[in-house]
Amino acid sequence: MFGLNVERLDLKDKNEKQELEVFLSKFGLELDKDVDYSLVVRDGGEIKATCSKAKNVLKCFAVAETLRGEGITNTLITDLINKLFEEGIYHSFIFTKPENISIFSSLGFNLVHQVKDVALLENGIQDINVYLNKLIKKYNISSSTKAALVMNCNPFTLGHQYLIQKAAEENEDVIVFIVEEDRSLFPFETRLELVRKGTEHLKNVTVIPGGEYIISSATFPSYFLREEGTRLNAYTELDAGIFAKYFCSKLNIKRRYVGTEPYCKVTNAYNETLKEVLSKYGVELHMIERKKQGDYQISASTVRNLIKEDKFEELKEILPQTTLGFLHTEKGKEIVAKIKVSNTPH
Repeated sequence: MFGLNVERLDLKDKNEKQELEVFLSKFGLELDKDVDYSLVVRDGGEIKATCSKAKNVLKCFAVAETLRGEGITNTLITDLINKLFEEGIYHSFIFTKPENISIFSSLGFNLVHQVKDVALLENGIQDINVYLNKLIKKYNISSSTKAALVMNCNPFTLGHQYLIQKAAEENEDVIVFIVEEDRSLFPFETRLELVRKGTEHLKNVTVIPGGEYIISSATFPSYFLREEGTRLNAYTELDAGIFAKYFCSKLNIKRRYVGTEPYCKVTNAYNETLKEVLSKYGVELHMIERKKQGDYQISASTVRNLIKEDKFEELKEILPQTTLGFLHTEKGKEIVAKIKVSNTPH
């Protein structure tokens, strides 16, 4: 490390950011869009090593061949974890290629799960088993046989409600995990509250936060898996494997419910992979045909499009009263305003 400097790179500086992107491209890597903090090691002014983070996920590692074996990775990770500590974050993840597991294991990271193209490791004050034990205690989850659903609900529709009701009718207990990553126009706390209010009449249903281990496709890294098909397969296999291996085992989940998806190829591919992975762990996947209402296949994206087009009367056909009522609150009106000016899908 003699003569080498570790420094923070200014991601707001277009030239510095481009310099980092060029360095990563030499390794067939990309800079993920959600990166919020990057470190680089320079030698003679040139970048020779780097790593970054997005919240508590460490990513975008690259070290020039001439510096390998010099403890650079250890230094960079130590500095990143110190930065997390400054932010009050004491638990972190690394997504990496399986061949790199030993490198990060030697630095104190523990393997959560691996599939063909990607592995997830974690480090810090908790692990996935500790997390699930706390979840069981906090929500008083019994040992009964259960069904589960994982939903985003952006926002909660009659379609979501129908799917949950179907699971509730067919099972003793049902857990609904709401994706916690805040990448939606409807914030996580709002989505969680709307689902809870909209399922109050279902006494065998428990609605809880998805937590960090139910991986959002939005946070899954793309920097070392550039081909879209490979990335989708890796994400679905990893997410499904973690859910089956840990959640289903620990919470005695024997069935998972999903709705059919007539519009989205990504969701269809996810459901097919989910079915295959869950079956290896003795868990059934139940695909329920999406609920229709008049001319509409009920979906959250349909709701957002109707809001954008000012077709609020038509919303009454596809939203429960709890969601309709929320849209008329001050917070709801703010979200409606954001949807109307949004040019990107959410």
